[in-house]
Amino acid sequence: MGYLLSLMLILVSHACAVSAADWGLHNNNIFILAGQSNMAGRGGVVNETWDGIVPSECRPNPSIFRLSAGLTWVEAREPLHADIDTNKTCGIGPGMVFANAILNSKARFFGIVGLVPCAVGGTNLSEWSRGSYLYTQLVRRAKASLQHGGKIRALLWYQGESDSESRDDADSYKGKLKKFIMDLRTDLRSPMLPVIQVGLASGGPFMETVRKAQLGLHLPNVTCVDAKGLPLEPDGLHLTTPAQVHLGQKLARAFLQTLPRPITSNASKRRVA
Repeated sequence: MGYLLSLMLILVSHACAVSAADWGLHNNNIFILAGQSNMAGRGGVVNETWDGIVPSECRPNPSIFRLSAGLTWVEAREPLHADIDTNKTCGIGPGMVFANAILNSKARFFGIVGLVPCAVGGTNLSEWSRGSYLYTQLVRRAKASLQHGGKIRALLWYQGESDSESRDDADSYKGKLKKFIMDLRTDLRSPMLPVIQVGLASGGPFMETVRKAQLGLHLPNVTCVDAKGLPLEPDGLHLTTPAQVHLGQKLARAFLQTLPRPITSNASKRRVA
């Protein structure tokens, strides 16, 4: 009995190791998740307690991995940011929904999706400027995600609630966000890295100023998915689990729209017909 148990444990651990080792052998698509608490995920969290409910859209998939705090690839499961945003209770965010939606799409080149959680709740955009701890960690984790192959396909960015509390922060948001994106593209050597940001669903008295900056940012390969109107938790700040599911699907659609469309000739069309 003891021998069989030991053998089973060895086989299970070997299977997990193979999944991680095979990372570099597949067509790997890496996405960075960064920003504040609504990207880290507070869906289902009330009074610092997560209800543990995981919708089908967020469930684990053998083709979805996450980069742990220890910089190793592990099977992705909710809460994605549990070992990253450690000062608060994490729940459902948009990341798993996004990854599952990408894999369920008709984009043929998607083999494995790797998620790189970097979001930290309650952070101001100034705390993400080049040279800061959060920025340095983001770049470090992004570069670590590439060590065994793959390509960073996009940055998913949901941040700005903290900046909506102050007029000065809100007024300077657009310039800071533009510099953050340009610095990150430079440091990752990806000058056209797609960035999909989320327009605020909640915030302080200057929320509309921040939203205007988000929606009015005109940079190549930068798009904005609007979360305004999505349902919030009782705290009036964080998206509910159903809202996060909806947001993740919107982010996936926005990303898929950035992909090149296959060119079909008229002759091909006639043959298909």
